Parts: sequence; C-alpha cells; structure tokens
Amino acid sequence: MEVAGPGSLSSLSQSLHLGPDCLDPLSLKICVLRNFTFAVSWRTEKILYRLDVGWPKHPEYFTGTTFCVAVDSLNGLVYIGQRGDNIPKILVFTEDGYFLRAWNYTVDTPHGIFAASTLYEQSVWITDVGSDFMILWLHGENGTGPAKFNIPHSVTLDSAGRVWVADRGNKRIQVFDKDTGEWLGAWNNCFTEEGPSSVRFTPDGKYLIVAQLNLSRLSVVAAPPVGSIGECSVISTIQLADQVLPHLLEVDRKTGAVYVAEIGAKQVQKYVPLNSYVPSFGS
Repeated sequence: MEVAGPGSLSSLSQSLHLGPDCLDPLSLKICVLRNFTFAVSWRTEKILYRLDVGWPKHPEYFTGTTFCVAVDSLNGLVYIGQRGDNIPKILVFTEDGYFLRAWNYTVDTPHGIFAASTLYEQSVWITDVGSDFMILWLHGENGTGPAKFNIPHSVTLDSAGRVWVADRGNKRIQVFDKDTGEWLGAWNNCFTEEGPSSVRFTPDGKYLIVAQLNLSRLSVVAAPPVGSIGECSVISTIQLADQVLPHLLEVDRKTGAVYVAEIGAKQVQKYVPLNSYVPSFGS
C-alpha cells in the first residue's frame, strides 16, 4: 500500500475544496468524512407526514373502488365516494376513523367530492356522471399550449385567489386568476415521469400536496410567494406501494391531515403531519 506524499495530499485537499488544516493523512480522512456526512444530510428529504395506521377503525366498509374524499373540517367529518354495483356510493366517517353512515341515493358514479360547511349549514358537492354545472369562466380547449388541457383532473385555490389545475395529460400544473380566468403560469419540471392527478394546499399555505396516480406517489411541493409562480420544488415524497394508485386527495383545513383515495388499493388512507414542519390551521 502506497502512502501519498505531502504534494499529493495538498492536491487532493485542493481538489475536494478542503481547508489547509486537512493536509496530513489523519486530518484529511476526518475532513473527507465530515464533508461526506454534510453532503448526505443536505440531500436527505424532510419527513413531513406519517401514516395513521389506525384509520379508519372499520375498513371493511370499503366495498367498492374509492375514487374521492372530502373533509368537513368544521364538523370533523370525512366523506368518501366509491364506485361499484349494489354498494353504498357515499361513506361518512369521523376524523378519528369511526363509521357513521352511508347512502347511495342520488349518486350513480362519483368522481369527485367537496365539503363546504358553515356554522349554519352543511353541504356536500359531488361530481357525478351526467351531472349539470354552471360555467363562470372556461378554459377547456384540448392541447399542450398555455390555458389548454389534456385531462384536467383536479383544481384548488390558494389564499391569493389563484386557481391551480392538475393538467394530468400534459404533466403539469397550470395557474389562473380565479375571477378573470387569466393564465398566470405553469409548473412542469416536477412531473416529467407522470402528470399530477390531484393537488391541494396545506392549511398554512406553505406547501402543495400532489398525487401522481400511476407512480403511486405523493409529493410535498413548496408553494410560491404571492405575485410569483416560479419553479416547482419538491420538498418531500411519500412512495406508496405499487398499484395503490392515489386518485384524489384532500387536506383537513384544521388538522392538516391528508386523506388519499386509492383506486388500486380500494381504500382511503390518512397521513398525519409532523407539527415541526407543517403547522395546523391557526397555529
């Protein structure tokens, strides 16, 4: 085994951008290890969520393909839409995981669901095959350019009045003004493998939670400041098992918990934020 001479150590130290205190063999080894450890920890993703393995208490109520989920944060309720023959189409659980009730009247083939409750009334909106809707403004031409879509699959709003659309087939998220429909920009650098199937903001507005269906992956993406769209930057990911297929997700506006409707696994799972990174609403 050859031992490098002083000149070789100096060249190696300079090539690794180490300081002058790393010139003898022992110091060089310590400096390299210290530099390597820093590089590894710098690249490590933050762990922002953990799976709530006890939710729901009675998963046997999932008897169809779970397409969508909504959270009534005001009343602590979770609504789940599932498809199938001769089964309840809508299931209602508490946020603690207890089953409350189910129904299948007025609903045939649920695709999306949204809960919009106030102190005075509870309302649940469900997108169903053949349902009617009112158009306030429309961008709907098929294509790849700005304000054109290929399977627009999910939509959410931020506190600045911007509409974020998961343009799944074009592998991007497009952003619009909620009042005028003006195109504000797009993110595509995070979705080269698979387009987003669902997008929601965390209660503090600092992150977007994005589902990618065929990759069975959830991504936590840094939200841009008001007045800027910027570039997409993934902070953390949750890799689910193969063929779980997360279709749509919802975030509890009070607790920050993420509920994921999985059409492959035919279930809804709950992920709880680690409070050191994702503060709850109002904290």
